[in-house]
Amino acid sequence: MSKILLVGGGGREDAVARKIVESGGELFSALKNRNPSILGLSREHLIVDELDYTRIVDFAVSKGIELAFIGPDPVLATPLENELSKKGIMVASPTMDAARLETSKSFMRDLLTRHKIAGNIFSRLFRDKGDLQSFLSHETREFAVKPIGLTGGKGVKVMGVQLRNAAEALSYATQVLDHDGQVLLEERITGEEFSLQVFTDGSRIAATPLAQDFKRAYENDEGPNTGGMGSITDSNGLLPFIPRRSYDFALSVMQQIVVSMKKDGNPFKGVMYGQFMETAEGPKVVEVNARFADPESMNILSLFEGNFVELLYSIAEGNLKLNFSFLEQASVLKYVVPKGYGTDPVPGSLSVDLKSMPKDIMLYYAAVSGTKEKVEMSTSRSLALVGIAPTIEEASEMVDQNLNRIKGDYYIRHDIGSRHMMEEKMRKFRIS
Repeated sequence: MSKILLVGGGGREDAVARKIVESGGELFSALKNRNPSILGLSREHLIVDELDYTRIVDFAVSKGIELAFIGPDPVLATPLENELSKKGIMVASPTMDAARLETSKSFMRDLLTRHKIAGNIFSRLFRDKGDLQSFLSHETREFAVKPIGLTGGKGVKVMGVQLRNAAEALSYATQVLDHDGQVLLEERITGEEFSLQVFTDGSRIAATPLAQDFKRAYENDEGPNTGGMGSITDSNGLLPFIPRRSYDFALSVMQQIVVSMKKDGNPFKGVMYGQFMETAEGPKVVEVNARFADPESMNILSLFEGNFVELLYSIAEGNLKLNFSFLEQASVLKYVVPKGYGTDPVPGSLSVDLKSMPKDIMLYYAAVSGTKEKVEMSTSRSLALVGIAPTIEEASEMVDQNLNRIKGDYYIRHDIGSRHMMEEKMRKFRIS
């Protein structure tokens, strides 16, 4: 039985933990919160600041860990992978340098530009306030203002959405520049976003079903951005409002990125996901990330069929195995979050009834502690319910039908994957 170290304690990591154990791995975990599901699955665990890579490496060595998998994006910005590898521990996650695809937005844009990879958009990096002010004063285009590093999906502000005009854009961009020493402006694009996650050994890729994430806090995609309130996949691995050619395009972009990283002497091994937008001019690259998406990974892993531990080893060894598949079913995930999440969250307690849980419902534990039946919420996302059914609409209804299992003061977006939402998306698709 292989000893596998999992770093991270959120819902994404809970889904990974279950696949490791289901595949015969002996799970060891390093996490900052006492996630009751992950702890229950672990042979041993370390409660630790996940950025304290030295303690995690010492734990891994002391327990004889053979393979490690890193979940959270901030951890990928530390030397953890590099230090584990130095100790002879295999890692199915990218190096700190390769993870710059996500941890540095300017690195990603530069890679696309240098290797002439399609789907790139206009962007410009600023380090000088005068240059920034001069640029915005002469521009008629709208831009997304982005910090270079990680922001948990909450640091980007867009003109015409969170920023009403050029003056507000300049003010926010200046704040970012003052704080970080640099700021990135990217041309604003509009359309339908979709996510494509792939496994890669540094040369080849294996795709997972397309997914769509819903970041806005409130129904009808209103309110502030969050880490993600839910996500959907369809039974055929595509999305009903995204053309097949756009999926093929996205897959080609991901393959080109992997090839380009290897050419640069900076190979990427692990899970990579691209966030794309279907626009009137075709699909464009919004961002590229160096790990499983949250929440979309839970949809994917709920549908995964195969030996996940073997897959992780094949990634780490540079010999990707394709002996896995995905259920030909749709999935809908909805996150249970504390009231006020996205603005001023108020954590509390939740009671969970796990008796006679339908086999087509998965319940993942995220940024929580306590027990599986008595959950203590934090200020972040708490529980993820995934419904699996022949259609997106049925999967959405399945989640709502099982919400009576969760008692407490919380908020959830009911509209994700609903019939009304899907009809509206298809209406817009037909018009375009």
